[in-house]
Amino acid sequence: MDASFRRTYTNHLPALKADLLAGKRLALSKCITLIESTREDDQVAAGTLIEEVIGNTGNSIRIGITGVPGVGKSTFIEQFGTLLTEVGRRVAVLSVDPTSIRSKGAILGDKTRMHSLSKNPKAFVRPSAAGANLGGVANTTRECILLCEAAGYDVIIVETVGVGQSETLVKEMVDYFLLLMLAGGGDELQGIKRGIMEMADHLLINKADGANLALAEKAAKDYENALHLFPASESQWKVPVGICSALENTGLHKVWQSLQSFQSVTQESGFFSENRRLQNCQWFHQRLRTQLLDYFFGEPDFKGKIKQKEDQIKLGKSSVRKAVDDLLQSQIHKIK
Repeated sequence: MDASFRRTYTNHLPALKADLLAGKRLALSKCITLIESTREDDQVAAGTLIEEVIGNTGNSIRIGITGVPGVGKSTFIEQFGTLLTEVGRRVAVLSVDPTSIRSKGAILGDKTRMHSLSKNPKAFVRPSAAGANLGGVANTTRECILLCEAAGYDVIIVETVGVGQSETLVKEMVDYFLLLMLAGGGDELQGIKRGIMEMADHLLINKADGANLALAEKAAKDYENALHLFPASESQWKVPVGICSALENTGLHKVWQSLQSFQSVTQESGFFSENRRLQNCQWFHQRLRTQLLDYFFGEPDFKGKIKQKEDQIKLGKSSVRKAVDDLLQSQIHKIK
């Protein structure tokens, strides 16, 4: 990163904030990079930035989209996002790519897969690496949503990694959770059905075209019947099941209509705003746990203590329970 860009963070935060609130895409990109930085000075600046723009957030519909790899999430989002820009919406797409356990790298290829949408002046596409974070989203996704809202984007789409049952954390940060499915998926879908279907606000069978159309229609009917076995959601929203073809651009208008209906119904009942308040509390507890872990493991002598306890456990001189209790007590004693 060049020195001028670094100075933008540390010395020109007011100008960066002004450009962000003016809806400039380059400023939004810089702000997200600042949020994602692990440098201590950047984290201080990031905290200041979020605090100063928080009053300009919240004016959007937040959509989470998940599904198994190969279901067509990127193609769907490109077509759906384009449709939304055509009806006057400003769309931000936050896509999360899996991080390699070995190399710690991520491809971050969604700007390539969403080539047309990424060039659309009414859209913003930003890929991020999941890192070690579980749940299909990145550790900074919530802050990125706020930054996109501050920049004036009124539809925020969060595309998860797409690995199945663990893709539940996104439910805690969006208003509308869309699950993309495949017709005739068979056993590979069994693992995700129950957990995620119970959380979904919309089930959509993608790739309903050509020879797959009849299969998609049958799958939609089967899923619709299955939903009757699930308990009613807190929002009392009746989950729709539909079919679409992102490739042929069919069925997408119905998705937008359903989403608007959901927003209207839940805002009128009060669920929409109450759900966001609960999500903020969940975020508070999750961030508190993360910061406490960082605090403990950031202590200079803590790693040495961990190594000592590991050696004792290997030699059978200590149980795991006692080793953990001893470590925690030593840190708590230091705080006191």
